Amino acid sequence: MMAKYILRPTCIFGKYVQNNSPVMLSLILYPQHSSNQIRYIRKHWNPKFKKERKEKVIKVDLPNFYETDKELLKEKRRSMLKQYGVFPQKQWMERPIFISCTPNVFESYVPPEGDGKFSTITKEGAKQKMTDVKMKGKSMMAIRKIKSFQDTFVLKDFPQEALDIYIKAHEALAAKDTEALREYVTENAYAKMLHNTMDKTIRWKYVQSLEPHRVVHARCNEILSKENVFGQLTLRIHSQQILAVYDRFGRLLKGSEILKKDVLEYIVFENHLANQYGKWRLHAKIIPTWMPPREVGEKTYIVQPENVTVPPSDLSTKSTDTKSTDNVETIVN
Repeated sequence: MMAKYILRPTCIFGKYVQNNSPVMLSLILYPQHSSNQIRYIRKHWNPKFKKERKEKVIKVDLPNFYETDKELLKEKRRSMLKQYGVFPQKQWMERPIFISCTPNVFESYVPPEGDGKFSTITKEGAKQKMTDVKMKGKSMMAIRKIKSFQDTFVLKDFPQEALDIYIKAHEALAAKDTEALREYVTENAYAKMLHNTMDKTIRWKYVQSLEPHRVVHARCNEILSKENVFGQLTLRIHSQQILAVYDRFGRLLKGSEILKKDVLEYIVFENHLANQYGKWRLHAKIIPTWMPPREVGEKTYIVQPENVTVPPSDLSTKSTDTKSTDNVETIVN
């Protein structure tokens, strides 16, 4: 380009002024092109994309943070949300709810009267077997539904698995290991098992099984939605156990650590089938109406003999001190 100008005999620098443009010195041809004005000036931006550059900038209406009138501010906020199609925020906080267990037993199993006392050879034992056969209809449907959620579930292997859960739960209760107890019992049974166990010492042992354990009842139910399914299995446990309960002073309240007792129980185990990580846990215990009432724990207390007069000051001090046994007698009701 420069060679073309150098070959010309006359070459000068001219000055041109454009609108909104600085003074430019350019090499021109003289006199042929002395009046030729430059129409395009190279700038740092291209005028072609003027519209695009305008769209890059968004005007934002900033709120006035110095307004003191709260009602006026609420109205402005409401109108602004309505303008942009945004729903107003709720005034409360919603927390997610997780249902890990049910509060009760589905269609509780009704044990036949005198169960555990009659042999299958006798007339009463045969009637009990017939009653169990009639109640198996819904139970088989529930077991089929449990298998649809758990492919590895085997009904024949469940009694032994449930017995292990039963033993570990009671051993954790006797040791007062609340962390281990939560793994083997549901939240519904957790509060019931720990009720009235404070300041007490529990000695419990599972000796042996008197009859093979079996599943006598099975139910499935839906909570809140069809996908949230819970399954319950009732296990009949007839065994020998040892139980002794001591109070905070080391006095025996109930049972014995030497004597074995025959115990017939109907334990309900529950599993959150919809939960991928759900497992069988001890949920409840069914107590039939025909079962004899439990033994009430014997309580001991200290009284003053009638023939001894004690000053009021000494009486007040001795009533607070439970270890003081001077001039008193221990009466067992």
